[in-house]
Amino acid sequence: MEDAQIGWIAAIIIGGLAGWIASAIMKTGTGIFMNIVLGIIGAAVASFLFGLIGVGFGGWIGYLVAGVLGACILIGLVRAIRN
Repeated sequence: MEDAQIGWIAAIIIGGLAGWIASAIMKTGTGIFMNIVLGIIGAAVASFLFGLIGVGFGGWIGYLVAGVLGACILIGLVRAIRN
């Protein structure tokens, strides 16, 4: 039970960090909550897309990379839809 809580906490921290990095790369001014959301959803999107081509991510660094890539993809999609 404690492992699951640590997993969620780690996912939120890594997601926030990934979202913040992606926000800096894509030059957006999102807040902490949106950074966490972008990072977590971005990690899920990137893991799914890379899973389709057989690439897997492991460890917290892998999830961070996946989160940053996925969040950048999401930010790019939102920009494309808005314009």
